[in-house]
Amino acid sequence: MYFGYNTNGFAHHRLEDALAILAELGYRGVALTLDWHTLNPLEPDWQRRAERLRGRLETLGLRCVVETGARFLLDARRKHQPTLVSPGAEERQRRLDFLCRAVDAAVVLGGSVVSFWSGTPVDQPGDEELWRRLTSGCQHLADYAAQRGVWLAFEPEPGMFIDVMPKFAELCRRVGRPNFGLTLDVGHLHCQGEVPLADHLRAWREILVNVHIEDMRRGQHEHLRFGEGEIDFAPVLRALAEIGYAGGVHVELSRHSHDAVETARRALKFLEAHTPKPA
Repeated sequence: MYFGYNTNGFAHHRLEDALAILAELGYRGVALTLDWHTLNPLEPDWQRRAERLRGRLETLGLRCVVETGARFLLDARRKHQPTLVSPGAEERQRRLDFLCRAVDAAVVLGGSVVSFWSGTPVDQPGDEELWRRLTSGCQHLADYAAQRGVWLAFEPEPGMFIDVMPKFAELCRRVGRPNFGLTLDVGHLHCQGEVPLADHLRAWREILVNVHIEDMRRGQHEHLRFGEGEIDFAPVLRALAEIGYAGGVHVELSRHSHDAVETARRALKFLEAHTPKPA
């Protein structure tokens, strides 16, 4: 495994500066959240910018995972909308088109993983209709990504339609695509009482392709700096080492951009201190 940092935690920096800082601090990867101020794949010249970014990432020795959780990229007035479970077919298609562009961006950037989530329903059509909407979108996206050699990494998210691991398991069964993988957020598991945390890492080792990490408290979906919550991270990092996880473990502290550099520095120091040493 290697440690990375999500660019949503550097919201007040130019992306190029954020990448340089992360590399200087010792991070080996970046979870690049597509957004207005980073890389917007909806803009006409996005590919040229992505090609320049790839060169910068390679120069800095940073690996890249593409994240798609920008708050207002698709709708300036509604956070995280529209989604794959939106009521309107045109709305769902807008999200799907964006996710397909995210796959294209991953290819240009030299990455192989795109992380995304279900979204929160804004209507009440019944669970089976929500399952139908989401499954259809995920299958289309998975087929598109497979043609480009990209893994999808679906993230269960508190408050969204797919929030806990049993629902992810059901989604995985319904989608039925070999490149449909998992983003596992350590804090989300703890928040929702899905413990022991390490058991989930072991259970999903075959399709675990992306990890988010931060501290959190039970029942409170608030991303906290390490040591400010309740999580014991040593067993988590030990389990990742035991299963031979080779992907990124990305710190996600989007509400700490006001102190991004010091927060990132402290986070890496904490993670390195709690990582088991090779025998």
